Amino acid sequence: MSDEISQSFLLDVQNLHTYFFTAEGVGKAVDGVSLQVRRGETLGLVGESGCGKSMTSLSILRLVPAPGRIVEGKILFKGRDLLKLPEKELRKIRGEQISMIFQEPMTALNPVFSVGEQIAEVFRIHRRMNRREAFDAAVEMMEKARIPAARQRAREFPHQLSGGMRQRIMIAMALACDPDLLVADESTTALDVTVQAQILALMDDLKRRTDASVILITHDLGVIAETADRVAVMYAGRIVEEASVEQIFSDPLHPYTRGLLRSIPCMTDDSQRRLNAIPGSAPSSAHYPAGCRFHPRCEHCFAPCRQGDCGAISLPDGRCVRCYLYEEKYRTSSVVA
Repeated sequence: MSDEISQSFLLDVQNLHTYFFTAEGVGKAVDGVSLQVRRGETLGLVGESGCGKSMTSLSILRLVPAPGRIVEGKILFKGRDLLKLPEKELRKIRGEQISMIFQEPMTALNPVFSVGEQIAEVFRIHRRMNRREAFDAAVEMMEKARIPAARQRAREFPHQLSGGMRQRIMIAMALACDPDLLVADESTTALDVTVQAQILALMDDLKRRTDASVILITHDLGVIAETADRVAVMYAGRIVEEASVEQIFSDPLHPYTRGLLRSIPCMTDDSQRRLNAIPGSAPSSAHYPAGCRFHPRCEHCFAPCRQGDCGAISLPDGRCVRCYLYEEKYRTSSVVA
Protein backbone atom coordinates (compact mmCIF):
# COMPACT_ATOMS: atom_id res chain seq x y z
CA MET A 1 0.00 0.00 0.00
CA SER A 2 1.40 3.38 -0.99
CA ASP A 3 2.25 6.03 1.61
CA GLU A 4 -0.32 8.39 0.05
CA ILE A 5 -3.15 5.86 0.49
CA SER A 6 -1.92 4.90 3.95
CA GLN A 7 -2.01 8.50 5.15
CA SER A 8 -5.70 8.77 4.19
CA PHE A 9 -6.42 6.52 7.20
CA LEU A 10 -6.08 7.46 10.83
CA LEU A 11 -4.84 3.93 11.55
CA ASP A 12 -3.39 1.53 9.00
CA VAL A 13 -2.29 -1.89 10.27
CA GLN A 14 -0.32 -3.83 7.66
CA ASN A 15 0.51 -7.56 7.79
CA LEU A 16 0.72 -7.67 11.60
CA HIS A 17 2.14 -10.81 13.22
CA THR A 18 2.16 -11.24 17.01
CA TYR A 19 3.50 -14.58 18.23
CA PHE A 20 3.86 -16.21 21.65
CA PHE A 21 6.97 -18.30 22.16
CA THR A 22 6.29 -21.04 24.72
CA ALA A 23 7.58 -24.51 25.61
CA GLU A 24 4.51 -25.96 23.85
CA GLY A 25 5.36 -24.20 20.60
CA VAL A 26 4.83 -20.90 18.82
CA GLY A 27 1.32 -19.48 19.28
CA LYS A 28 0.42 -17.33 16.27
CA ALA A 29 -2.16 -15.18 18.04
CA VAL A 30 -2.16 -12.54 15.28
CA ASP A 31 -1.00 -13.91 11.96
CA GLY A 32 -1.02 -11.46 9.07
CA VAL A 33 -3.74 -9.01 10.09
CA SER A 34 -4.29 -5.89 8.00
CA LEU A 35 -7.00 -3.33 8.79
CA GLN A 36 -7.67 0.37 8.37
CA VAL A 37 -9.70 2.89 10.34
CA ARG A 38 -10.83 6.25 8.93
CA ARG A 39 -11.40 9.37 11.03
CA GLY A 40 -14.78 9.36 12.77
CA GLU A 41 -15.39 5.71 11.85
CA THR A 42 -16.33 2.77 14.07
CA LEU A 43 -14.75 -0.52 13.04
CA GLY A 44 -16.24 -3.61 14.66
CA LEU A 45 -13.84 -6.50 15.25
CA VAL A 46 -15.75 -9.73 15.88
CA GLY A 47 -15.10 -13.43 16.34
CA GLU A 48 -15.07 -16.23 18.89
CA SER A 49 -12.98 -16.06 22.05
CA GLY A 50 -9.34 -16.80 21.31
CA CYS A 51 -9.45 -15.70 17.68
CA GLY A 52 -6.97 -12.84 18.23
CA LYS A 53 -9.21 -9.78 18.67
CA SER A 54 -7.80 -8.59 22.00
CA MET A 55 -4.22 -9.39 21.03
CA THR A 56 -4.66 -7.28 17.90
CA SER A 57 -5.72 -4.32 20.06
CA LEU A 58 -2.85 -4.82 22.51
CA SER A 59 -0.45 -5.02 19.58
CA ILE A 60 -1.68 -1.67 18.27
CA LEU A 61 -0.74 -0.07 21.60
CA ARG A 62 2.43 -2.20 21.92
CA LEU A 63 1.19 -3.70 25.17
CA VAL A 64 1.66 -7.37 24.25
CA PRO A 65 2.39 -9.38 27.43
CA ALA A 66 5.37 -11.73 27.66
CA PRO A 67 6.23 -14.20 26.21
CA GLY A 68 4.52 -12.62 23.21
CA ARG A 69 6.06 -10.15 20.82
CA ILE A 70 5.32 -8.46 17.52
CA VAL A 71 7.53 -10.16 14.95
CA GLU A 72 6.44 -8.47 11.73
CA GLY A 73 4.23 -5.74 10.29
CA LYS A 74 3.53 -2.03 10.40
CA ILE A 75 1.15 -0.03 12.60
CA LEU A 76 0.79 3.37 10.96
CA PHE A 77 -0.97 5.99 13.09
CA LYS A 78 -1.29 9.37 11.39
CA GLY A 79 1.33 8.08 8.96
CA ARG A 80 3.90 7.20 11.67
CA ASP A 81 4.88 3.59 12.35
CA LEU A 82 4.27 2.99 16.06
CA LEU A 83 6.54 -0.06 15.98
CA LYS A 84 9.53 2.16 15.23
CA LEU A 85 8.93 4.74 17.97
CA PRO A 86 10.99 4.67 21.18
CA GLU A 87 8.98 3.77 24.27
CA LYS A 88 9.25 7.30 25.72
CA GLU A 89 7.65 8.79 22.61
CA LEU A 90 5.01 6.07 22.45
CA ARG A 91 3.92 6.81 26.04
CA LYS A 92 3.00 10.32 24.92
CA ILE A 93 0.64 8.84 22.33
CA ARG A 94 -0.98 6.29 24.64
CA GLY A 95 -3.75 7.90 26.66
CA GLU A 96 -3.59 11.18 24.76
CA GLN A 97 -4.02 10.22 21.10
CA ILE A 98 -4.92 6.52 21.47
CA SER A 99 -6.90 5.28 24.47
CA MET A 100 -8.18 1.87 25.43
CA ILE A 101 -11.17 0.72 27.45
CA PHE A 102 -10.38 -2.69 28.91
CA GLN A 103 -12.87 -5.51 29.35
CA GLU A 104 -12.66 -5.76 33.15
CA PRO A 105 -12.30 -2.41 34.97
CA MET A 106 -11.61 -4.05 38.33
CA THR A 107 -8.29 -5.36 36.98
CA ALA A 108 -7.54 -2.18 34.99
CA LEU A 109 -8.21 0.25 37.88
CA ASN A 110 -5.81 0.56 40.81
CA PRO A 111 -7.63 -0.54 44.00
CA VAL A 112 -5.58 1.72 46.35
CA PHE A 113 -6.33 5.06 44.64
CA SER A 114 -9.66 6.82 44.34
CA VAL A 115 -11.22 6.83 40.89
CA GLY A 116 -10.93 10.61 40.74
CA GLU A 117 -7.18 10.43 41.40
CA GLN A 118 -6.75 7.89 38.63
CA ILE A 119 -8.54 10.06 36.05
CA ALA A 120 -6.66 13.13 37.33
CA GLU A 121 -3.35 11.38 36.69
CA VAL A 122 -4.11 11.42 32.96
CA PHE A 123 -4.45 15.23 33.07
CA ARG A 124 -1.28 15.62 35.14
CA ILE A 125 0.77 13.51 32.71
CA HIS A 126 -0.61 14.71 29.39
CA ARG A 127 -1.90 18.21 30.20
CA ARG A 128 0.71 19.24 32.80
CA MET A 129 -2.00 20.32 35.29
CA ASN A 130 -1.34 20.70 39.01
CA ARG A 131 -3.09 18.36 41.45
CA ARG A 132 -6.13 20.59 42.11
CA GLU A 133 -6.65 21.47 38.43
CA ALA A 134 -6.36 17.81 37.45
CA PHE A 135 -8.88 16.69 40.08
CA ASP A 136 -11.40 19.36 38.99
CA ALA A 137 -10.91 18.26 35.37
CA ALA A 138 -11.47 14.63 36.43
CA VAL A 139 -14.77 15.56 38.10
CA GLU A 140 -15.86 17.43 34.97
CA MET A 141 -14.99 14.38 32.86
CA MET A 142 -17.02 12.14 35.19
CA GLU A 143 -19.99 14.47 34.77
CA LYS A 144 -19.66 14.16 30.99
CA ALA A 145 -19.71 10.39 31.49
CA ARG A 146 -23.08 10.87 33.23
CA ILE A 147 -21.87 9.79 36.66
CA PRO A 148 -24.24 11.24 39.31
CA ALA A 149 -22.74 13.12 42.29
CA ALA A 150 -19.43 13.13 40.41
CA ARG A 151 -17.41 15.08 42.99
CA GLN A 152 -18.46 12.69 45.74
CA ARG A 153 -17.90 9.61 43.56
CA ALA A 154 -14.45 10.89 42.59
CA ARG A 155 -13.27 10.26 46.17
CA GLU A 156 -14.50 6.67 46.20
CA PHE A 157 -12.47 3.56 45.38
CA PRO A 158 -13.18 1.06 42.59
CA HIS A 159 -14.62 -1.58 44.94
CA GLN A 160 -17.22 0.91 46.15
CA LEU A 161 -18.73 1.32 42.67
CA SER A 162 -20.99 -0.93 40.62
CA GLY A 163 -19.77 -2.61 37.43
CA GLY A 164 -21.57 -0.06 35.28
CA MET A 165 -20.07 2.85 37.23
CA ARG A 166 -16.58 1.38 37.00
CA GLN A 167 -16.99 1.06 33.25
CA ARG A 168 -18.06 4.72 33.08
CA ILE A 169 -14.90 5.60 35.01
CA MET A 170 -12.86 3.71 32.42
CA ILE A 171 -14.61 5.61 29.62
CA ALA A 172 -14.04 8.95 31.39
CA MET A 173 -10.36 8.09 31.77
CA ALA A 174 -10.01 6.93 28.17
CA LEU A 175 -11.64 10.06 26.76
CA ALA A 176 -10.03 12.53 29.18
CA CYS A 177 -7.64 13.92 26.56
CA ASP A 178 -10.05 13.68 23.59
CA PRO A 179 -8.11 10.87 21.86
CA ASP A 180 -8.22 10.47 18.11
CA LEU A 181 -8.64 6.68 18.43
CA LEU A 182 -10.55 4.76 21.09
CA VAL A 183 -10.09 0.99 21.39
CA ALA A 184 -12.94 -0.64 23.33
CA ASP A 185 -12.15 -4.27 24.16
CA GLU A 186 -15.34 -6.12 25.18
CA SER A 187 -16.22 -3.04 27.21
CA THR A 188 -19.89 -4.03 27.73
CA THR A 189 -19.56 -7.82 28.04
CA ALA A 190 -20.00 -8.15 31.81
CA LEU A 191 -22.86 -5.63 32.07
CA ASP A 192 -26.60 -6.24 32.05
CA VAL A 193 -28.48 -5.16 28.94
CA THR A 194 -29.80 -1.90 30.44
CA VAL A 195 -26.37 -0.71 31.58
CA GLN A 196 -24.89 -1.98 28.31
CA ALA A 197 -27.26 0.23 26.31
CA GLN A 198 -26.36 3.23 28.48
CA ILE A 199 -22.62 2.65 28.00
CA LEU A 200 -22.97 2.27 24.23
CA ALA A 201 -25.05 5.45 24.04
CA LEU A 202 -22.44 7.28 26.12
CA MET A 203 -19.60 6.09 23.87
CA ASP A 204 -21.53 7.11 20.76
CA ASP A 205 -22.32 10.55 22.19
CA LEU A 206 -18.72 11.23 23.20
CA LYS A 207 -17.48 9.85 19.87
CA ARG A 208 -19.69 12.23 17.88
CA ARG A 209 -18.78 15.17 20.10
CA THR A 210 -15.02 14.63 19.74
CA ASP A 211 -15.02 13.07 16.21
CA ALA A 212 -12.98 10.15 17.52
CA SER A 213 -12.52 6.87 15.66
CA VAL A 214 -13.38 3.64 17.45
CA ILE A 215 -12.28 0.03 17.22
CA LEU A 216 -15.06 -1.91 18.94
CA ILE A 217 -13.98 -5.44 19.87
CA THR A 218 -16.78 -7.81 20.80
CA HIS A 219 -18.34 -11.19 20.15
CA ASP A 220 -21.81 -9.63 20.42
CA LEU A 221 -23.13 -9.12 16.89
CA GLY A 222 -26.12 -7.20 18.24
CA VAL A 223 -23.77 -4.52 19.58
CA ILE A 224 -21.98 -4.43 16.22
CA ALA A 225 -25.27 -3.99 14.33
CA GLU A 226 -26.14 -0.96 16.46
CA THR A 227 -22.81 0.85 16.53
CA ALA A 228 -20.36 -0.14 13.77
CA ASP A 229 -19.82 1.34 10.31
CA ARG A 230 -17.61 -1.49 9.06
CA VAL A 231 -16.95 -4.99 10.36
CA ALA A 232 -13.84 -7.18 10.31
CA VAL A 233 -14.48 -10.85 11.16
CA MET A 234 -11.53 -12.69 12.75
CA TYR A 235 -10.86 -16.40 12.91
CA ALA A 236 -7.68 -18.19 14.02
CA GLY A 237 -5.50 -15.07 14.02
CA ARG A 238 -6.64 -13.74 10.64
CA ILE A 239 -9.37 -11.51 9.23
CA VAL A 240 -11.56 -13.75 7.06
CA GLU A 241 -14.08 -11.14 5.93
CA GLU A 242 -14.32 -7.34 5.98
CA ALA A 243 -17.31 -5.33 4.78
CA SER A 244 -19.77 -2.63 5.75
CA VAL A 245 -22.13 -3.50 8.58
CA GLU A 246 -25.03 -3.60 6.10
CA GLN A 247 -23.21 -6.08 3.85
CA ILE A 248 -22.24 -8.32 6.75
CA PHE A 249 -25.78 -8.66 8.03
CA SER A 250 -27.64 -8.72 4.71
CA ASP A 251 -25.24 -10.80 2.60
CA PRO A 252 -22.41 -12.47 4.56
CA LEU A 253 -19.94 -14.29 2.34
CA HIS A 254 -17.52 -16.32 4.44
CA PRO A 255 -18.97 -19.57 5.88
CA TYR A 256 -17.65 -18.57 9.31
CA THR A 257 -19.49 -15.24 9.19
CA ARG A 258 -22.66 -17.04 8.17
CA GLY A 259 -22.21 -19.46 11.06
CA LEU A 260 -21.83 -16.61 13.55
CA LEU A 261 -25.00 -14.94 12.30
CA ARG A 262 -26.99 -18.20 12.37
CA SER A 263 -25.93 -18.78 15.98
CA ILE A 264 -27.65 -15.61 17.20
CA PRO A 265 -30.68 -16.62 19.33
CA CYS A 266 -33.98 -15.31 17.97
CA MET A 267 -37.47 -15.02 19.44
CA THR A 268 -39.76 -17.76 18.21
CA ASP A 269 -42.97 -19.45 19.19
CA ASP A 270 -41.29 -22.81 18.70
CA SER A 271 -39.91 -23.59 22.14
CA GLN A 272 -38.32 -26.79 20.76
CA ARG A 273 -36.24 -24.93 18.20
CA ARG A 274 -32.56 -25.78 18.63
CA LEU A 275 -29.86 -23.14 18.51
CA ASN A 276 -27.66 -23.28 15.45
CA ALA A 277 -24.02 -23.78 16.35
CA ILE A 278 -20.81 -23.94 14.35
CA PRO A 279 -19.58 -27.55 14.64
CA GLY A 280 -16.26 -28.20 16.35
CA SER A 281 -14.16 -25.60 18.12
CA ALA A 282 -11.61 -22.96 17.18
CA PRO A 283 -8.06 -24.35 16.85
CA SER A 284 -5.22 -23.56 19.22
CA SER A 285 -2.98 -20.75 17.98
CA ALA A 286 -0.04 -23.15 18.24
CA HIS A 287 -1.69 -25.88 16.16
CA TYR A 288 -3.56 -24.40 13.22
CA PRO A 289 -4.70 -26.93 10.61
CA ALA A 290 -3.07 -26.99 7.19
CA GLY A 291 -4.90 -25.17 4.41
CA CYS A 292 -7.81 -22.92 5.27
CA ARG A 293 -7.96 -22.70 9.05
CA PHE A 294 -11.74 -22.96 9.06
CA HIS A 295 -12.00 -26.00 6.78
CA PRO A 296 -12.40 -28.65 9.54
CA ARG A 297 -15.62 -26.87 10.63
CA CYS A 298 -16.88 -25.75 7.22
CA GLU A 299 -19.86 -27.35 5.50
CA HIS A 300 -18.63 -26.05 2.12
CA CYS A 301 -15.11 -27.50 2.38
CA PHE A 302 -13.64 -28.94 -0.84
CA ALA A 303 -10.20 -30.07 -2.03
CA PRO A 304 -8.39 -26.68 -2.33
CA CYS A 305 -9.39 -25.77 1.24
CA ARG A 306 -7.28 -28.61 2.64
CA GLN A 307 -4.28 -27.98 0.41
CA GLY A 308 -3.42 -24.33 1.01
CA ASP A 309 -4.63 -21.10 2.58
CA CYS A 310 -6.63 -18.72 0.40
CA GLY A 311 -5.44 -15.12 0.26
CA ALA A 312 -7.74 -12.17 0.96
CA ILE A 313 -9.77 -11.56 -2.20
CA SER A 314 -10.87 -7.98 -2.91
CA LEU A 315 -14.37 -7.89 -4.39
CA PRO A 316 -15.73 -5.20 -6.75
CA ASP A 317 -18.17 -3.96 -4.09
CA GLY A 318 -15.32 -2.99 -1.76
CA ARG A 319 -15.34 -5.89 0.64
CA CYS A 320 -12.72 -8.58 1.19
CA VAL A 321 -13.11 -12.28 1.90
CA ARG A 322 -10.60 -15.06 2.50
CA CYS A 323 -12.33 -18.09 0.97
CA TYR A 324 -11.82 -20.39 -2.03
CA LEU A 325 -15.54 -20.24 -2.82
CA TYR A 326 -14.94 -16.81 -4.37
CA GLU A 327 -11.50 -17.31 -5.89
CA GLU A 328 -12.62 -18.41 -9.36
CA LYS A 329 -15.46 -15.89 -9.65
CA TYR A 330 -13.23 -12.98 -8.68
CA ARG A 331 -9.91 -14.32 -9.96
CA THR A 332 -9.26 -11.05 -11.84
CA SER A 333 -9.57 -9.05 -8.60
CA SER A 334 -6.51 -8.18 -6.56
CA VAL A 335 -5.46 -10.89 -4.12
CA VAL A 336 -3.48 -10.08 -0.98
CA ALA A 337 -1.60 -12.91 0.73
